Amino acid sequence: MTDPKPPAPPYDPTPDEMAVLRRLAEHRAAAPEITMRQTEDGPSLIVKHPSQSVGRAMLLNALGARDPEFLAPFLTQIVNVTSKGGEVDEAATNFMLATIKDLEPRDTTEAMLAAQMAAVHMAALRMARQLAAAEMIPQQDAAERAFNKLARTFAAQMDTLKRYRSKGEQKVTVQHVTVNDGGQAVVGDVRAGGRGDGKA
Repeated sequence: MTDPKPPAPPYDPTPDEMAVLRRLAEHRAAAPEITMRQTEDGPSLIVKHPSQSVGRAMLLNALGARDPEFLAPFLTQIVNVTSKGGEVDEAATNFMLATIKDLEPRDTTEAMLAAQMAAVHMAALRMARQLAAAEMIPQQDAAERAFNKLARTFAAQMDTLKRYRSKGEQKVTVQHVTVNDGGQAVVGDVRAGGRGDGKA
């Protein structure tokens, strides 16, 4: 009989690894996950935090929302998207929630758009899986069309979020201006073809 192998010594993370672990721990503490728990009244959403009121407040803050009435319906909508056959997929639910939180929404509009982006992403990957498994041309065509539509929708959502966050503002930066002898530098609106309004 051989002697069992001695247990491996505990791993000692490097300073850089410790910094990463601390950042992840802080982020997770600032935005707790949710779980489903059976109660007398049926399944209920529970925030993974020692205090439900504090945990809900932290989750509300991570979603960029201020009204507590926003949280429960919003989480229910996410659960409905990720449920399969009436069964709640807790991992998929927290995946969607993590995606939304990592986008760092600043208000409920951004939170709702982030939720739609997460849902479209999940649907697109389901179509990608169906496309890879398709054996007949009609199946391939249907999956490819659906995947392309979802991918374009996701790109449009990203653009919408970017424009919403910029509030439609556009900044133009002039990095270098060269004026030859006898020339003039013009700063302001320049219109081709026309005399303008005569204002300097």
